Amino acid sequence: MVLDQFGRHIRYLRISLTDRCNLRCVYCMPEQMVFLPREELLTDDELIRLARLFAELGFDKIRLTGGEPTVRPHLVELVARMAALPGIREISMTTNGLRLKALAEPLARAGLKRVNVSLDTLDPEKFRRITRWGRLEDVWEGILAAEAAGLTPIKLNAVVVRGYNDSDVIDLAALTLSRPWQVRFIEVMPFADVAPFAQQAVVSTAEMIRVLEGEFGPLEPVGDGRLDGEARVYRIRGAVGTVGFISPVSEPFCAQCNRVRLTAEGRLRLCLLRDDEVDLRTPLRSGADDEELKALIRAAIWRKPWGHGLPEGVIPTARVMSQIGERRR
Repeated sequence: MVLDQFGRHIRYLRISLTDRCNLRCVYCMPEQMVFLPREELLTDDELIRLARLFAELGFDKIRLTGGEPTVRPHLVELVARMAALPGIREISMTTNGLRLKALAEPLARAGLKRVNVSLDTLDPEKFRRITRWGRLEDVWEGILAAEAAGLTPIKLNAVVVRGYNDSDVIDLAALTLSRPWQVRFIEVMPFADVAPFAQQAVVSTAEMIRVLEGEFGPLEPVGDGRLDGEARVYRIRGAVGTVGFISPVSEPFCAQCNRVRLTAEGRLRLCLLRDDEVDLRTPLRSGADDEELKALIRAAIWRKPWGHGLPEGVIPTARVMSQIGERRR
């Protein structure tokens, strides 16, 4: 078991497989994004070694992210190798869904348990405007393929951006009336070059709930109001599925945080919204043994901060979201 200085048990690792993405969402990265040279990214063997060390330290849950994780070569083989590690209870993935139609079944066979799919709107034209490049039809086919492959429960992540898709929350929430999915609405977070845009574009959870209750009536809390991961979950009366709200700006959930992030080039990021990181790639490639690397991880996690600094005006500037493995939750 690894504890931080506040006594939180840290056992959930988010691994960014790549900083690359096949979309250019307006709140995530500039359209002319410059990506890391491939030699700076962790190799497959380096990823597996670090995942094994985290498992030996008591981590039991891994989420694969990007950029877009499905553009990483040998993804199915990587999942199979991670799923075989002793102590790993669950491997999940956050994806934009564009390649899921082809990959869902092989990933499920390899040991992937479930997926979160980014879906900000059901309007094809608006989808292209937000993603700059994407086709909604491809994502929808990917979601259905993931469901058919058993990568459930399906969770759909919608980053709500004022002026882009804030009017779409009703249509997205209505999906839960007939489908056993969780549609999760996420407050947009300020990062690096897109921070000024994001700060002006935040739609708070309270505002989203008012809109949904105006359409569907009172939302019913699920699980006595306890967090499901980062989300507070509700149900529209009579719905098959649920809606969730992730509120890093208006209602931070730092006290329950149990995660750290490994970037694609091997830096351990202790808090999503702080730039403090620990380099694991350099000692890994310089010959550090397992015990030395585990000591470095333990020491880093011990100083994990209590929470982000958005209320004090502290905004992460070193990376855009895709470089942290947090394109969307």
